[in-house]
Amino acid sequence: MIFITAKFLVRPADADRWPEISRDFTAATRSEPGCMWFEWSRSLENPAEYVLVEAFRDQDAGVAHVTSAHFREAQKTLPPHLAATPKIVSQTVDQDGWSELGEMAVN
Repeated sequence: MIFITAKFLVRPADADRWPEISRDFTAATRSEPGCMWFEWSRSLENPAEYVLVEAFRDQDAGVAHVTSAHFREAQKTLPPHLAATPKIVSQTVDQDGWSELGEMAVN
């Protein structure tokens, strides 16, 4: 799978509204057949920063995502709300979902 983590520094004036601003893009991405997950979290240290954790089944699913109409639309509609270019880590991993963190097993 392709595992991606991205950090979005949102303009402070738009930070509280980011879930609404990104809602259509998020919903469309989650409905892609190759999307395994697409989850936003807000930073505890910086309320203007959102972290996106996403995964796609394989390279074909990743290509389908970045060439989709909703991705092209997001390239136009999301940047005006950002304070900086998002940062990203993207890796292909030999895994097909989440594993348990055994060091913190809950009995």
